[in-house]
Parts: sequence; structure tokens; C-alpha cells
Amino acid sequence: MHRHPTRRTLLVGAVAATALSACATGGADDDDDKGTKADATADNPFGAPADAGLEVVVFKGGYGDQYAIEAGTLYEQRFPKATVDHKGIQRVGEVLQPRFISDDPPDVVDNSGAGRLDLVTLVSSGKLTDLTELLDAPSVDDPSKKVRDTLMPGVVEDGTFDGKVLVLNYSSVLWGIWYSKSLFAKNGWTYPTTWAEMLTLCGEIKKSGIAPWTWQGKFPEYMNDPLVSLAAKAGGHELVKSVDNLEPGIWKSPSMLAAADAIYQLAAQGYILPGSEALSHTEAQNAWSKGQAAFIPCGSWLEGEQQQVTPAGFDMVLGTVPSLTGADKLPSGAVMAASSESFLVPAKAGNARGGLEYLRILFSQKVARGFAQNSKALPVVAGATDGLTLSSGLASTAETAKAAGPNMFGYRFRTWYPPLSKALDDATGELLTKRTTPDKWAARVQKAADAVAADSSVAKHKR
Repeated sequence: MHRHPTRRTLLVGAVAATALSACATGGADDDDDKGTKADATADNPFGAPADAGLEVVVFKGGYGDQYAIEAGTLYEQRFPKATVDHKGIQRVGEVLQPRFISDDPPDVVDNSGAGRLDLVTLVSSGKLTDLTELLDAPSVDDPSKKVRDTLMPGVVEDGTFDGKVLVLNYSSVLWGIWYSKSLFAKNGWTYPTTWAEMLTLCGEIKKSGIAPWTWQGKFPEYMNDPLVSLAAKAGGHELVKSVDNLEPGIWKSPSMLAAADAIYQLAAQGYILPGSEALSHTEAQNAWSKGQAAFIPCGSWLEGEQQQVTPAGFDMVLGTVPSLTGADKLPSGAVMAASSESFLVPAKAGNARGGLEYLRILFSQKVARGFAQNSKALPVVAGATDGLTLSSGLASTAETAKAAGPNMFGYRFRTWYPPLSKALDDATGELLTKRTTPDKWAARVQKAADAVAADSSVAKHKR
């Protein structure tokens, strides 16, 4: 499950962007053309038509789509004359791009996964409904609370574009380094808290006959996550903002260079499973699940994605990326985090009112708890996992989030500037195969950032 743009995604996105831009219509459409619009009430705050069908298209990836199906079932119970047409698919962009162009989109879309629709273009083309009305509506579980007050911090901000909330993400994702708790206990290994300890432990692991690391070599973005996490810990929130704001020289800063060198040392000291650079994300993850390597970088969706192939007793655990230096600006428990699994209501949806009501149900405690249990991932609905018996991976994710508290950070440049993201992925692929050095890596990425900054055709964002 790729959570950042990939080369393939960018190519698809570029085609989609051109086509969608050419057919931009702008603005949300308040007039539903399916069913009879109802009066707004406390139980039906958007006036969703009781007799209209609702089409929901959901990305069916590592999280599956059972939670979305359950939301549809609850919708039909609320509106017995309505039928929910649920579709779980994988190539969301390829399937839905023609329908957005012809202004005949579904009523609800989960725009996620590789090959998703180009979100920036959807936003700039006015193809999405403003979700402020949903956020200010009473929640399903407690009418005295607005929907926005039931969500984890940062979720609304993640879906805000130019002051409008156009997307609402469903899963809270943390990025870190995964390991098997049982494998570590068997060998007497302790998860490191500093990068120096990491390299020392890698030496011990290698002597045992197990490769210390593997990575998803066909998709270098996975290894970029620990790299930029190390840089953020060393340089603090100021470094993260400087990267996103395309500040001159930031990719050559001491913190970024030290982070690049830290990751480079894994390759230089022979701590990576041979052949990893040719592995897809599932191939690398399967090798790790088989015990061929001790560590793998990934987001918190890993347990759900691997649940069919992971042996019993493996007990995977998400570890926080270690501190880079003893003088890091962020504490060792700081973690890169963001929300994902992007739900939206198209502006030209035939039943936009019903789409908003569906999302109100989707973000309820009942559906969110089912998501946590079935998908083994953390939903953005606050308190949804309270009282649940969690799997080892999900429990470690929840503990990591709790320990980090306010010390969470996240980069925006991947969404804002896909060419820079691609340049970073390509450069890191070279770094992990020792075809470039940390200094040359930094110069290459900085050049790409400077090119984006100088390109007047690229809309710039600030944080």
C-alpha cells in the first residue's frame, strides 16, 4: 500500500491532471438529482433524500473495505427506501477519471492507493464538495458534539485546501521501523533508541545470520520515511517547515546530510538483505515476515497488509525511528504521522446530501471500532480503540501515538510538489545501492527543490 506518490502514480496523475483541468467546472452543486430532498432534522441534518440511491466507490487496499460496507448497511437501515451501491476497487484514478470529466461521479469516493485521482487537480478544478457542513453537524454518537470534535488532532488540517475542508481522511498513519517482538526476545536484542545503537545492533544481527534490514527497493519512498524522520528529529519542526516551504539549501543542511549518511551507512556496512533493491513492497515485506531480515521501514498499515502471510507468534511491533544525535531538537518519542484514506464527496454527485450523511455514519464510533478490529489500523475517530483487545502491531501503533503526544510531525511536499517527491525517491534509490554519496544525494535533491521553487507554473504553498 503506497501512501506517497510513486513514479507510476505520477504518470497516471499527470494524465488525469491534464484531462480534469481541461474540463474544470468549479464549485459544488447543492442540487441533488436523485430522489426527493428532505427537510433537515436533528436525525437527518443534511436533508438527505430518503428514497434516493447512493453510489460509494472505495479503494480496496490493505485496509479492505468491510468498514465502508458496514457504513452502507447502517445508511440503508436509516433510509430503508434507499439502496447503497458499494464498489471496492483498486485503480481509483483509471476508473473514475472519465466520470469526473463528464460530471457524472459517484456520491462518495475513497481516493486512495497507487493510481488515485490527482487530488490537487480535483481541488483546483472545483470538483469537490466543501465538507464544513459535515464537520459542524452533530455526531452520530453524541449529538451534543460536532463531528469535527470527535476527530483526532490534525485530521481537519490534513484535508484543508486554501481554507476549505475538501477531504476527510479515515486512517491515522504513523511511520516507523517494524520488527518482530518474538524474534528480538529470542535473541536478546533490544530495540535501539539512537542511530548509533541501531548500527551496533545491526552488527550483532548480521553475525546471527539474519540480514539486519530489507526495504521495498522498487519504491524508494519507503526508505525516505526513516531518512526524513531522522532529519526532522535532528532539525525540529523548523526543518520540516523549511523543506515544505522550499527554503534554499535545506536539503544540504547539517541535519539532512547527517540523516542521509545514517541511512547510507546501512548499505555501506552491508546491513541490507542482498537483492532488496529489486523487491516490490510485498516481496520485501514477505521476506521480512519470513524472518529473512530484522527491520523493515513502513507505515502503520503494515500489519493489516501482511495479516494473510505473517506466521503466528511473529508479534510485529512498530518502533519509533531512533534519535539521530544526542542534540536532537525533538524527543526520541517523536514520530512522523498523518491521516490517510481520503474520503470526498464530488461537487457533481447526484446525491451529495446522502454522501454527507454516509460520511457522518462512517466517522461514528461503531464503524471506526470495526475498522480497527478488521483492518488492524488506527482510525481517526478519537477513542475508537478504547476497551478493544488489539493485535500486537495495532497496540504498538496506539502506544507510539500516545507516547508521542504533541511531538508528531509531517511533511507536505509530497502532496504539494510531486516532481520533488519523485526526485527524492530516485536519489534515495541511488543512495541505498551506493551509486551515489550523501553529499551528491543532497545536491541532487536540492537542485530539484530549487527547480520547483523557480517554476512559476507550479502553485506554491506555505506553512
